[in-house]
Amino acid sequence: MADTKTRERPAAVTLTEAAEQRVADLMAKAPDDAIGVKLSTPRRGCSGLAYSVDYVSEEQAFDEKIETPGGVFYIDGASVLYLVGSVMDWVEDDFSAGFVFENPNAKGACGCGESFMV
Repeated sequence: MADTKTRERPAAVTLTEAAEQRVADLMAKAPDDAIGVKLSTPRRGCSGLAYSVDYVSEEQAFDEKIETPGGVFYIDGASVLYLVGSVMDWVEDDFSAGFVFENPNAKGACGCGESFMV
């Protein structure tokens, strides 16, 4: 009988400590029905795809689930292929605040940084 050890697969997206803290902050003030925060890549913008982060109230069958110290982070199942190997960070300065993505799959982005193409 063959040894069938299962190797744990790394998450498609790595969250920095700042991103994990932001997920925790969001979950602390989330609507009552929210079970986590979800990243997806809807078709939008001049380059084709955009990053969207929203509360999620229902787990979908093909979503990737990442446990963080502050709550559950989901990646839309249809978006995983566009995001594999990405790093998600939360950046704040005097003029803006938001999630920032380092995505090795992106072949280009629009000038304003709102959308990307693969």
